[in-house]
Amino acid sequence: MSYNLIKKSFDLGDGRIIEIETGKLAKQADGSVVVKMGDTMLLATVVSSKEAKEGVDFLPLSVDYQEKYAATGRIPGGFLRREARLSDYEVLISRLVDRALRPMFPEDYHAETQVMISLISADKNIMPDSLAGLAASAALAVSDIPFNGPISEVRVAKIDGKLVINPYMSDLERATLEFIVAGSENDIVMVEGESSEISEEEMVEAIEFAHQAIKIQVQAQRELTEATGKTEKRVYSHEHSNPELKERVYAATYQKVYEVAKSGSAKHERSEKFEQIQNEFILTLGEEVDDVTKFLAKKYFHDVQYDAVRNLVLDEGIRLDGRDVRTVRPIWSEVGYLPAAHGSAVFTRGETQSLTTVTLGTKLDEQMIDGAFINGYQKFILHYNFPGFSTGEVRMNRGAGRREIGHGNLAQRSLKKVLPEGDDNPYTIRVVSDILESNGSSSMATVCAGTLALMDAGVKLKAPVSGIAMGLITDEKTGKYAVLTDILGDEDHLGDMDFKVTGTENGIVACQMDLKINGLRWEVLRGALEQAKEGRLHILNEMKKTLAEPRTDLKPHAPRIVVLKIDKEFIGAVIGPGGKIIQEMQRETNTTITIEEKDNQGIVSIFAPDKDAIDSAVRRIKGIVAKPEVGEIYEGKVKSIMPFGAFVEILPGKDGLLHISEIDWKRYETMDGIFQVGDEVRVKLLDVDKQGKLKLSRKALLPRPPKPEAKPAGE
Repeated sequence: MSYNLIKKSFDLGDGRIIEIETGKLAKQADGSVVVKMGDTMLLATVVSSKEAKEGVDFLPLSVDYQEKYAATGRIPGGFLRREARLSDYEVLISRLVDRALRPMFPEDYHAETQVMISLISADKNIMPDSLAGLAASAALAVSDIPFNGPISEVRVAKIDGKLVINPYMSDLERATLEFIVAGSENDIVMVEGESSEISEEEMVEAIEFAHQAIKIQVQAQRELTEATGKTEKRVYSHEHSNPELKERVYAATYQKVYEVAKSGSAKHERSEKFEQIQNEFILTLGEEVDDVTKFLAKKYFHDVQYDAVRNLVLDEGIRLDGRDVRTVRPIWSEVGYLPAAHGSAVFTRGETQSLTTVTLGTKLDEQMIDGAFINGYQKFILHYNFPGFSTGEVRMNRGAGRREIGHGNLAQRSLKKVLPEGDDNPYTIRVVSDILESNGSSSMATVCAGTLALMDAGVKLKAPVSGIAMGLITDEKTGKYAVLTDILGDEDHLGDMDFKVTGTENGIVACQMDLKINGLRWEVLRGALEQAKEGRLHILNEMKKTLAEPRTDLKPHAPRIVVLKIDKEFIGAVIGPGGKIIQEMQRETNTTITIEEKDNQGIVSIFAPDKDAIDSAVRRIKGIVAKPEVGEIYEGKVKSIMPFGAFVEILPGKDGLLHISEIDWKRYETMDGIFQVGDEVRVKLLDVDKQGKLKLSRKALLPRPPKPEAKPAGE
């Protein structure tokens, strides 16, 4: 059986080549491609139903990215030894692709669509996430599915002061900024990443640099479409329409909706009034109205809300809750709210509230990451929970969904950048944000509450972090636009942009941007970033009124950690044969002790509930690793008695010989009755011979008796 293989390739600008091929694998899908860079290969497929389900007025799009363990020569863990549900890492990549693709489908295309991206071969130094969006878009490009693309995604990083596209994984450790940027030939549609307190202008520069690379990748896809002959897309009709009904809905409800929007009422009160207006109009349609007409009336009423809210902002500068475009909602916060937690904070901004806790743990509490591409351990964990009651809804609690994972990751990126490093942070830290109320940007509330809770726990942050969500409303006909500070949930839904920015007083540490329109001008982006900075610093000042800097000490009930560095040669001595010594120390001192080799040293971490336990364990370990010094005095313990002297332990595991002649200034003929095993004896180390044997003396610490007087001559 033959196949029609078509390939396109392009250069990243530094000699590295990306290749796209189609026509060889998965030919029964509507579109399929393999994207290759080095030894990293992604298979992307897309399938879309020919017709939409009745009553669906949205795009049922699912995007799944999955890593095959065979791609990296590994066998999955677990009982089944097979790939299971998506990991958090895979979910995050799936979200990146979804957010880039979704705005590019026609608004009236409602057919169920599934995009699947599989890592089928992996080069450990070439990260697949920066290729996933390209692969998904290329699969759509070689299909007949309607799509206003192509788009692509790239990673842009600044390494050693230079911007790089899709850098090697080994170089990312030196990066001062790292963003995934998605866009079409003309516009940016998505940005997400982290940075080391960079300026707004530096961020715009990185996004512009990424867009130049995206244009090259989009052109390669256009050429691929031409080569495959998939220039004609399928004809579809997924929406009923009734222009007369639309006019009736607008005429009867627009002004009423506009007045409710202008009233500045609270979220639930506003929602009830909107629903009442809608229901009153549907009643005017009569009792015999069919389901299609009722469905269209609700759809057109949503359009009324969309236009009324946007026009209110653009024409009068008034928002749904009565604010102007630059005002941040009222803020109050509190720390130490939960007395038994190691650190806690409540942060409330308007109708959004987060209760966040911090828990300090040991190295044994580190999170194990066991993915096909990325595996290892991480000592900072942030979990974000969004229960139904936070929005007044009844919703089954089925664990963290993709939204929770994505929002938690953004907050984790933000706080990770300001955590102390190395020996300054011996703890495994878990932050949990429970959203108790939500009306806009609960992820940014998590960043603020997380900062306060960490400082309440005594974690020495480099600087406090705050976050804010920005919105955008534009009118393409008039060119008017408004950037909104601290957006509400409805403003996110009805607006053109959701742009979250977090940072310290010194600069930006993380961001996440999603655009729903084409043609975001660079000056608008710059203006949004400057307005975000203004709002971010305002929130930071409000937070400082509650707690300005980390507490000087941990909570009394918080566990303590001491880290000791020992010579590599003593690691075995601390552990003991079969772990006997370290297990005995943990049991007798009520501590948890871990030891690892790092940088040719032994790193011993001692974790205990109180200071006495820590001190006891430290004393014993220092005894094991101490080197006997000639001339030093030791409090020893008699371990055994021989005819010629006693063996005395002066340090754990280090015995020396106290010869019978060194016990006292007087002469002993036998060891009988001088010592008992277990007696404590103070001795001085006289010498260490070439074999490492220790020579001890008790006599050297006793006053020398006077010499006997000489007898007169003749006596």
